[in-house]
Amino acid sequence: MSLLDDVADRLATKTLDVLDATGDDAIVDEIVKVIGASSTTLEEAYKTAVRVRRAERRALEMLARFEPNGTG
Repeated sequence: MSLLDDVADRLATKTLDVLDATGDDAIVDEIVKVIGASSTTLEEAYKTAVRVRRAERRALEMLARFEPNGTG
């Protein structure tokens, strides 16, 4: 991955960890604002990384239901 993708993915992962811990969905938008003020390129990569990580979580949850023991 490129530096851009690495940074965006690291920020997205950390943001989603904070979201899980706090339940505060606004954190994603707050980080978008902070990033966007400095780099629209990173902002777009971050938003993509958040969407990808959320989709990954949903897919893994779905797959876990199909496993024989249902534990994932």
